[in-house]
Amino acid sequence: MAESIRRAGGWLPFDRFMALALYAPGLGYYANDSRKFGQLPSSGSDFVTAPEMTPLFGRALAAQVADAFAATGTDEVWEFGAGSGALAAQLLRALGERVRRYTIVDLSGSLRARQQEALAGFAGQVEWASELPDAMRGVVIGNEVLDAMPVKLLVRTQGQWHERGVEVAGAAGALGWADRPTELRPPVDIAGEHDYLTEIHPQAEAFMRTLADRLERGAAFFIDYGFAESEYYHPQRHMGTVMCHRGHLADSDPLPDLGCKDITAHVNFSGIALAAQEAGLPTLGYTTQARFLMNCGLLSLLEQASAAERIAAHRLLAEHEMGELFKVIGFHRGDFWDAVGFRDGDRTHTL
Repeated sequence: MAESIRRAGGWLPFDRFMALALYAPGLGYYANDSRKFGQLPSSGSDFVTAPEMTPLFGRALAAQVADAFAATGTDEVWEFGAGSGALAAQLLRALGERVRRYTIVDLSGSLRARQQEALAGFAGQVEWASELPDAMRGVVIGNEVLDAMPVKLLVRTQGQWHERGVEVAGAAGALGWADRPTELRPPVDIAGEHDYLTEIHPQAEAFMRTLADRLERGAAFFIDYGFAESEYYHPQRHMGTVMCHRGHLADSDPLPDLGCKDITAHVNFSGIALAAQEAGLPTLGYTTQARFLMNCGLLSLLEQASAAERIAAHRLLAEHEMGELFKVIGFHRGDFWDAVGFRDGDRTHTL
């Protein structure tokens, strides 16, 4: 990393630093062979996502995918950042032959190997790709994908806006923060005169514009933690949202232990929706994960679930766990329809 900073003139903007820390070949967090996904630290994992908690997550989401198949006349799934492959397996089991092809788009070679092992029983349906095709049809799924896309850091200090980057501090080669004046601004004015740190999301928004350009017919659903714009840039949220995850512990300093921990930022769902809409991909719905999963029949699935499955599912629904912080946003290419996941508790008006 220090050499990359020197080659860049002694300063890297944070989005470039984050991209290298996560995706540099062989060294970045998502490019190395660490376990990453798992229930407990004893497994060598760093965090757990909803599909690893309980297969009921995928079974509920399958109701929305089936609904989207029927509404759009498609039969393919495209999953971005499929992690351990657990969600793909759950969806394929629930949907069966309704899925003609399931394509996983993932940059990580080590994760691809793990996915191929987990999905060996679906060899006739699953394919892998390293980038978006020029044209695609079907249902796009992304669970905790947008939060891993590099962000720019903006900091207001004594009333002046700067872009925060990383420099090599001192002869020992330690990394440190360095701020430079910038014309960049958050999408809304931040009330008050206090110092303020936040993020903007040009890469995630560019991804949505590319998806809108390539998706000829179908729908897209993204599940992630974040807020609508008014809450994301609230004056009291003055420390930003960048977080790191290692060994099921969280910290807010991405500079040490490069390649050994995940780096994420919460999603500004208003910016995601606006980028998609301006590119011709209108919003289908937006709601909390809890409301979405209940709309998709999770409570009915729990009636026959074991006690352990019910405990795990409670984490998906509880407000103090994932139920409120995680949101689901949907988009459609083709005619609008009353999507099952957003029929009760839609919050699109808050974006």
